[in-house]
Amino acid sequence: MVDAYGDEEQTGGFFAMIEEYLALPFSVSILGVEAVVEKVDITRDGRIVAVCKRNGVKQKIEILDLPLPKPIPAGAEWIAAYSHWRRGF
Repeated sequence: MVDAYGDEEQTGGFFAMIEEYLALPFSVSILGVEAVVEKVDITRDGRIVAVCKRNGVKQKIEILDLPLPKPIPAGAEWIAAYSHWRRGF
């Protein structure tokens, strides 16, 4: 983050850390329906999203809206750090 200037570059830095360290795949329950988080992605408008799949259908969910399972997957601390940064410390 030291060399990341502006929100876009900082978000990219968080995305890189989440993508590298978040243990994938893992199961989540979204509105009572089980799905699998296959990967993370960054949208053209700079949102970090989880790519979830169920029965062959994929859905992108903003990473900060994703209900993490218990126990949380390894690397989820980067999602927490991103959330903290988004709130402005």
